[in-house]
This record gives sequence, C-alpha cells and structure tokens, in this order.
Amino acid sequence: MNAKQCAISKDVFGLSGQVALVTGASSGIGRACALALGCAGAKVVINHLAESSKDAAEVCREIEDAGGSAFAYAAGVSNEDQVVAMFTATVARFGTLHILVNNAGIESSAKFQEMTLSQWQKVIDVNLTGMFLCSREAVREFLKRGAQPGVSRANGKIVCMSSVHQEIPWAFEANYAASKGGVDLLMRSLAQEFAPQKIRVNAVAPGAIRTPVNRSAWGTEEAMKKLLDLIPYKRIGEPDDIAQAVLWLASDLSDYMNGATMFVDGAMSAYPAFRGAG
Repeated sequence: MNAKQCAISKDVFGLSGQVALVTGASSGIGRACALALGCAGAKVVINHLAESSKDAAEVCREIEDAGGSAFAYAAGVSNEDQVVAMFTATVARFGTLHILVNNAGIESSAKFQEMTLSQWQKVIDVNLTGMFLCSREAVREFLKRGAQPGVSRANGKIVCMSSVHQEIPWAFEANYAASKGGVDLLMRSLAQEFAPQKIRVNAVAPGAIRTPVNRSAWGTEEAMKKLLDLIPYKRIGEPDDIAQAVLWLASDLSDYMNGATMFVDGAMSAYPAFRGAG
C-alpha cells in the first residue's frame, strides 16, 4: 500500500500505538498480515526461520518505507526457549504487545499407513504446540500489562490461523487436519478462559489461497480448473483476503467478537459437490 492508503487504513482500523507479532511472517499469508498491520499503524515483529532472514528483512523494509516500524526475529515457534526469547525481545524493543497473529504452519503429506511419527510430530509441533507456546507468552504479557485505555478496548488480541480443514476432513493430510481441529478448540478454550480479562481470541480459517507452499494446487491451468471446482465463488483466494480479515479481528471494530472462527474460503466449506441435490 502507498502512504495515502496506509493513512486511510490507520483511520479505519486505529492500530497506532499498538504492537503486533506475526509468526511465519516472511512469506505468504503471514507476510500479507504483517504488511496490513504495519500499514494500519501497528509496530510489527516479523517472526521467521533463520533461512528466511532475507525475506523477513524485505517485509520490514516495506513496512518502514510506508512509514511504519518493524523488526525481524528468527525463532522456531515449536522451540520453547526461542519463543520466550522472542517475546522478551519484543517487549524490550517496543515496550509491550497488543496483537499476536499465530500464523506459522506447515504441511507434510502422506498416506496414513505410511506416515512416520516424525511427519506427524513435526506438523503438530509447529501448527499446534507452536500456537500454544506463542499464545501463552502473549497472554502472560497481556495480563502483566493490563488495560491501556485509548490504545485498545481489549487488553490483548490473539488471531489464530486455522483452515477449512478444521471442518473438512483431508485424506493424506491427517496430521494437518488434526492440528487444525486442535487449533479450533485451543482458540475457543482460550477465549472462554480469558474473556473476563478482556483478552479476545479468534481464528481465521482460509480456504485455497495462492501462496508458494501450495503452488502445485494452482500453478497450472489443469490444476486451477480442478481447484475451482471446489470453490463456489470461482476464484482462488489471495493472501490479502486473509490479511484483511486478520486486520479486522485485531481492531476495535470487532471488539464484541470472541471465540469465533471466520471462514474466508469462497464458500469452499459449504461442500459445493452437493449443489443441485448432489
């Protein structure tokens, strides 16, 4: 976005004075979320893996070029020590944290009978345990800081990146589907537990989104045709589609929304194969 668009975004979403941390923010959906939050006025921490340092630095540059503030931090979200250190660095750099976007996630496809324990564990560790570790550190900071009237109506906001596969079974991706089903109940349990402390926890469940990680699903004309058969809206989603939903959930515009999942999927979760009575 250019400076004029960012000024409008700041006026609409009002995130100036807030600090956001986005996991897995060096590419794809995470990158789009970080850019949107930065454009809306938040100071942004770009979490990434060490091998993605160059991409993370570029995201920081884009935010800063638009007049925002950001820094990159390399940490694996499934490593407790690295996560604790990342949140400590965030508070040291920006003073506190207001928004956590739990975006980091991976896939590892396999026939179930051939899936290794390592394949199962790695996906669960990143997609679910990583969300637990980051959410725990965020909640600790939210509770420690307390209310900041005039900055945000909530004392803290967590947005969990789920998937349509928290609802739709996914053969050959049992580890991924199980992790996203876990994300759903983790999110709702946290919302129930911390709503009295004015901490909001919600989720976004993307459908098919055009990112590098799933290029095989849309990278050819034939693949795209098969994919669009699963999407009643007849277009693939873009990372910005998800980022705008995250931005809304992170803002006071959604202040009464807690413990809910927004499906941003072009109606993919509506089981399009059943159109016309099946």
